[in-house]
Amino acid sequence: MNTLEAIEVDITVELGATRMPIHHLLRMGRGAVIALDTGENDPLRVYANNTLIAECEVRVDDGQLSVELTRKILKRA
Repeated sequence: MNTLEAIEVDITVELGATRMPIHHLLRMGRGAVIALDTGENDPLRVYANNTLIAECEVRVDDGQLSVELTRKILKRA
């Protein structure tokens, strides 16, 4: 089991995505809003080492924010 503890995995939770020219990004100030390609009820995407592995939903319980797994993405051989 010690071998598994040494393996590093980069986990990313993505709320949504967008594309914009860099000059638009550089002009943005504090409080700017970036429109994403997802709605408020769409699932979040979870990636492990840039590979999609799951979809989740945001949960708020007693002021605590968490992510609940709703669907595992199976890798096809």
